[in-house]
Amino acid sequence: MTSPQTPSPLPLPPEDRTRSPLTGWTRDHWEALADRLLDAVVPYATPGFAQYRLPGRTSWAGEVSDGLEGYARSFLLAAFRIAGAGRAGGPVDPRLVERYTEGLISGTDPDGPEAWPALTDRSQQMVEAASVAVALHETRPWIWDRLDTRARERVVDWLSGFVGRHTWDTNWRLFQVISEQFLASVGAPHNRGEIEDGLDRLEEWYVGDGWYSDGTGRNFDYYNAWAMHFYPLLWARMADPEGTGAAGTGGDGTRAAGTGADGGRAKVYRERLGLFLATYPHFFGGDGAPVHQGRSLTYRFAATAPVWMGALTGCTPLAPGLTRRLGSGAARHFAERGAPDERGLMPLGWYGTFLPATQPYSGPASPYWVSKGFLGLLLPPDHPVWTEPELPLPVEKSDQYTALPAPGWLLHGTARDGIVRLVNHGSDLNWPGTEATDDPHYAKFGYSTATAPDTSPEARARNVGNHLALIGPDGTPSRRVSIQPLRCEGRRAASRHDARLPGGDETYPIETTSVLHGPWELRVHRVTAPEGVTVREGGYAVAGEVPPDAGEGPGWALARSASGLTSTVIALHGWDEGEDENGSGVSGETGANAYGTHSATPYLRRSGHPGGTGLYVTLVALAGGPTAPAALAGPADCAALRASLSCAVADGEVRVTFPDGTGITV
Repeated sequence: MTSPQTPSPLPLPPEDRTRSPLTGWTRDHWEALADRLLDAVVPYATPGFAQYRLPGRTSWAGEVSDGLEGYARSFLLAAFRIAGAGRAGGPVDPRLVERYTEGLISGTDPDGPEAWPALTDRSQQMVEAASVAVALHETRPWIWDRLDTRARERVVDWLSGFVGRHTWDTNWRLFQVISEQFLASVGAPHNRGEIEDGLDRLEEWYVGDGWYSDGTGRNFDYYNAWAMHFYPLLWARMADPEGTGAAGTGGDGTRAAGTGADGGRAKVYRERLGLFLATYPHFFGGDGAPVHQGRSLTYRFAATAPVWMGALTGCTPLAPGLTRRLGSGAARHFAERGAPDERGLMPLGWYGTFLPATQPYSGPASPYWVSKGFLGLLLPPDHPVWTEPELPLPVEKSDQYTALPAPGWLLHGTARDGIVRLVNHGSDLNWPGTEATDDPHYAKFGYSTATAPDTSPEARARNVGNHLALIGPDGTPSRRVSIQPLRCEGRRAASRHDARLPGGDETYPIETTSVLHGPWELRVHRVTAPEGVTVREGGYAVAGEVPPDAGEGPGWALARSASGLTSTVIALHGWDEGEDENGSGVSGETGANAYGTHSATPYLRRSGHPGGTGLYVTLVALAGGPTAPAALAGPADCAALRASLSCAVADGEVRVTFPDGTGITV
C-alpha cells in the first residue's frame, strides 16, 4: 500500500526484492524518510537555526521550549544520518552539519536572540539537553571537534546547568546521566556522583525479564523501549567509547562494552536488553503496527529503538532479518497512514493529528522522538540487518500466546488477521503517594494493534471500552485503579483492582481472571458491590471514517468497522440476557478515537447487582476483516455462537465449553 504521504517509491533491484519480500524497504528507504523529515522542518527554523517552531498546539512548556525541542529532536535524527553516512565512508551532507552547527552556536549564546532556556529543576529543556548530548557524541568528528574554543565553552556552560539540578524521579534521571556523561567525555566539569546516582536509581525500577517500571510503581509502557533501555546503553558508548570490555570493537562497527571503563554496568544493560527483545516482536501486528498502549504514543515507531540497539550493541537474540522486518514494518505502517503528513511533518497524534491521544507536555515537535527509530542508520550498509533476507514476525507464522509476568500482561496474536492483543493485569500508571487515576492508555483490560481506546473528555467520562464498571444512580462509572497483579502464566492472567463509586470514599474489590483461546478472551469477574448498582462491561472500540455497524441481541453485542474489524462481547453468566431486558448495546462516539472519526464499542450490563459478591462471565473478541472467524461474520452468526457455548458455574468454579469442544475452567 502506498499513499501520497509515503516516501517516493524506490526501484528495487532483484536482490533487494529477495531481501525485503515483506516490507519492500531497504536502507535507502530509511535514508529517504530521514531526509524528508529533516528537509520538512527547515521552513520553520528561526534565522539562526537554534529553534524549529513547528505548527501545532503549544505544549505547557511554551513556544521557546517547543522551539528548542524542534532543534534537539531533529538534531538526533540528523546525527544518526550524519554518523551513519560518515562511518560507512559515504558522503556526509554538509548542509546538515552546517545547519545544526549554526543552531548549536546560536542556541548556546546566552546573549543571542535565539538563546535556549537555561536548565532549571524539572524543566522540559532537560529532556532536550539529552538529545543534544547524544547527537554531539555521535557526530563528534563532524561537529564538536570542529567547534572553536569559545563555541565549545558555551555548549559546556549550557549543558552544565544539569549539575546540581533535580529531575523528575522517572526516566528523566537518565537525561541527567547522559548529559553529564557527555560533559565528562569532553573533559568538562560534571558531577560523577549524580551520574552514578541516576544509574543506581534505575536498578531500583528493574522488575526482571528485561522490564523496568518508569519510576516507582507499576508504570509499564513503551518507555521501557525508547528510554529505559535506550539511554543506559548510549551512556555506555560515551563512558567506554573504545569498548574496553571483553568484546571490544567488532568488525561491523559495533561496540560491545564489557567490564571496562563503564564499571561493568554495560554488560548488565546488554543482558537485560537481550531478555526484553526475546519477546518484544510479539508486540507488533502483521501490518507493522505496535500495540496501542501507554503514553507518548505520538513517538510512534520510536518503539523500534531497542530492536536497533540490540543489533548495535551485539546483544540481540533476534535474527538480523527479523530486526529489519520489525523496524521497517513499523516505519512503513506509519508512513503509509499520514505520519509524516503531506508537508513531511510528523503531526501530533497516532496517524494524522489527534490531540486526545497526546499529553499536555506534547508540543508540535514532540513527535520527533521518532528519531530514535532511526538508530539503525548507525549500522553500516554491509551489516547483516541490512543485507540478510527479512524474516516474518511471530504473528505472521502462527497464533501466539505470550505471558509477561513482570508487567502483568498477556499478548495474543492471531495469524489469520495479524492482530496482536494485549490483556492488561499489571500496569496502571499510579505513582505511590499520589491520587490514583485510571488513564485510558493504562487502565483498560485490553489493547491491540488494530484499535485504540476512546480518549476524548466525554468518552473518558463514559469509560465504556475494555472496562468493568459499577454505575451509580447518577450514571457515572467507577474507575479501575490500584491494579494488583495476582497471576500471569501460560494463557492466563489475573488481577484485583479497587472500584470507587463517585461521591464516596469506599472502594469495592473486583477480581478478574482472563483466559485466552484463539481470538477470544474469557473474562471472569468476581464483583463485590452494593445492592442495586448497575454493572457494565465493554469490549474493544472499533473506529473508522464512517460509523461502524452495530448489532445486539439477548446476551451479545458487536460493532463492525467498514474494513470488517469486529469487536464482540457475549454474556455467559451474571448479565441481563432476556428478550425484554436491556442487557446489551453499542456505544458510539465521534472524534474520540485515534483510529478514525467514528468509533463504537459493544457492551453488556446487569441492571441491578444483588449485593455482596457475584460472578460475571464474558467472552470478548476482536477479529479482523474478511479473515474473521465465521462466528464473527455478523449478528446471526454471533447469536448462533452464543447459543452453542456452554457455561456452568458451581462451587466457585466456572467452566466454559466452546463449539470445538475446548473447555476452560476458572
